[in-house]
Amino acid sequence: MSTATGTFSLQQPLNYRAGGRVEPVDGGQTEDVYEPATGRVITKLLCSGEKEVDLAVQSAKAAFQTWSRMSGMERCRVLLEAARLIRERRDEIATLETINNGKSIFEARVDIDISWQCLEYYAGLAGSLAGEHIQLPGGSFGYTRREPLGVCVGIGAWNYPFQIACWKAAPALACGNAMVFKPSPFTPISVLKLAEIFIEAGAPKGIFNVVQGGAATGQFLCHHPDVAKISFTGSVPTGVKIMEMAAKGIKPVTLELGGKSPLIIFSDCSLENAVNGALMANFLTQGEVCCNGTRVFVERKILDTFTKEVVKRTQKIKVGDPLQEDTRMGALINRPHLERVQRFIKQAKEQGAQVLCGGDLYVPDDPKLKNGFYMQPCVLGNCRDDMTCVQEEIFGPVMSILPFDTEEEVIERANNTKFGLAGGVFTRDIQKAHRVVAALKAGMCFINNYNISPVELPFGGYKSSGFGRENGRAAIEYYSQLKTVCVEMGDVESVF
Repeated sequence: MSTATGTFSLQQPLNYRAGGRVEPVDGGQTEDVYEPATGRVITKLLCSGEKEVDLAVQSAKAAFQTWSRMSGMERCRVLLEAARLIRERRDEIATLETINNGKSIFEARVDIDISWQCLEYYAGLAGSLAGEHIQLPGGSFGYTRREPLGVCVGIGAWNYPFQIACWKAAPALACGNAMVFKPSPFTPISVLKLAEIFIEAGAPKGIFNVVQGGAATGQFLCHHPDVAKISFTGSVPTGVKIMEMAAKGIKPVTLELGGKSPLIIFSDCSLENAVNGALMANFLTQGEVCCNGTRVFVERKILDTFTKEVVKRTQKIKVGDPLQEDTRMGALINRPHLERVQRFIKQAKEQGAQVLCGGDLYVPDDPKLKNGFYMQPCVLGNCRDDMTCVQEEIFGPVMSILPFDTEEEVIERANNTKFGLAGGVFTRDIQKAHRVVAALKAGMCFINNYNISPVELPFGGYKSSGFGRENGRAAIEYYSQLKTVCVEMGDVESVF
């Protein structure tokens, strides 16, 4: 595989079924797949139709019969081997991720590390899944069995293609389920590596199948009668539609949706840590992160000092070829999205915000990058809570800074949003820190850090940011079901 920007192309099929890459048997519609760094088309995606989706589900259903009967320790060994293979091929997978997503290779390697760690974590839990014994009167007793659901569907997003696939597949497979995964049509490539690795690690063929496509393919998956559960990462409007479709089949769903998260900087913070946290909360993956802390509330007495330092650090972020080791911000996912982010900045200026740095399109000096989807990271000052840039998810490298005066005021303003995915606070006062995060209506909160993703901790949102949890022990609850068994040790007493 070529590792130089502007040289990669792919001719292999992008569907994976029953242990091999296949072309879809139906569908017909094609989509161009781009390299964001150059704007080049690197492959064509064939969308999966209803027949291909059914074949993928039936293949997974057959594999489930074998996989679900294996012991937890047997599944553990397969997941551990898969984790080892991902770790061994870290650079190869990270390079694919960078080519298709546009993020820096530095970040992509971190994503792959988190991915194999996720598989290791759930490998450790696979052998510990158990029910409980309950003693009943007269020597009778009951017990519970934690059982898999069946064929689960994972629908991924384009900002963390490989990592999201692992976040969904690892707990699903640890519990004994099979999975059919549909990546975003913008980033269909890297997840094929995961499918191949599962088979190489010893999983039955069909345990993790991949179908490609957009909304129509997703609908076929959600409506399929043999699908037991749907886990979706993406936008709120699409999440609503998936929930509606799942309701018709009484299928449980996990929804990890958008956010407009608050990051609260108190004057008693460590300024250097707070600035670092604000940069991490806004500019990872070109700002295309659902849990980003894009509403940065700064206590007024340090507003000028904090803002000056954030602007200085933001201006130093190196934008460019994402495969270069010193690049820290690559290209946005595609041109329509880049233009959307630009419209948000234009509207922010019209509503009275001040562009303190960045926000313009960026054209690197390298000629092969001239058609890439780059922009300079942006910091907005003079922001108000009623501005569109403060209320809506931009999903780009745009930070909005807002002053506040009191703890009570900032908590009320921080919670004044339909979203509730994440939130953060920087302060040296540990009592204040715990008090504030307890008051935040958000599922993932950070104290004196931001945007770290330990696989041991549950991740998910409140309100319109979704429900259900990924990662941590909590995810096991969403990929399994309890069966209760009541055992009578005496005679049956009848009222008839």
